[in-house]
Amino acid sequence: MIYAGLVNLVRLASWIGGHQIVRLGPRRLPATGGAVLAINHTSYVDFAYMGVEGRTRDKRLVRFMGKVELRKNPILRWLMWGCKVIPVDRSAGHNSYVAAVNELRKGEIVGIYPEATISMSYEIKAMKSGAARMALEADVPIIPSIVWGSQRIAPKGRSKSLGRTGTPVMIAIGEPIRALGTADELTATLQTAMIALLHEVQEAYGEHPSGAAWVPARLGGSAPTPTEALALETRSS
Repeated sequence: MIYAGLVNLVRLASWIGGHQIVRLGPRRLPATGGAVLAINHTSYVDFAYMGVEGRTRDKRLVRFMGKVELRKNPILRWLMWGCKVIPVDRSAGHNSYVAAVNELRKGEIVGIYPEATISMSYEIKAMKSGAARMALEADVPIIPSIVWGSQRIAPKGRSKSLGRTGTPVMIAIGEPIRALGTADELTATLQTAMIALLHEVQEAYGEHPSGAAWVPARLGGSAPTPTEALALETRSS
């Protein structure tokens, strides 16, 4: 009930903001069975759009992984409980990993950011191997996915664009990748698939204004290059 309520809240916020949520292509989440849903990370609200899409169009509840520190806030703690978020404690990461694998084996879809942190370049960053290791251990596929446009609404390091902005947000689900090979090999395959899917979404998204802060440098925007973004992240860590 809490998850459904949050989905309706996000949909209401999108309606108020005039955000058009578009699904690119016919690919969907599997109707049944476990899977690791690998999501690119460009904003603070990627999970909201992917969760809404999963719930409303695919009829699946995505079990996101979230930082345990968020539970210090009583409201967030209640929301995380209601949405069955898998808490991630970086001081005891193995416990979070085991919990996620158990949920995958039960047939749940677990949403994870394989890049771990927000990409300030809006390109696909180097990936951690956790998503691949989970898929291999639970013997479930990894599904690459992309959310594009949310960095215009709630970016990291820039002002939020709230209100009725009419911002389009595009979502794409990729072809499932079988859990084969080593964790490093599977991670490399996933990264290649996510880069290709990101480029597909960007091409379909439409105009990317030259010099715009939300547009990657590769497309003529003023976002940091991947090298510049890495330096910024290193200084802020």
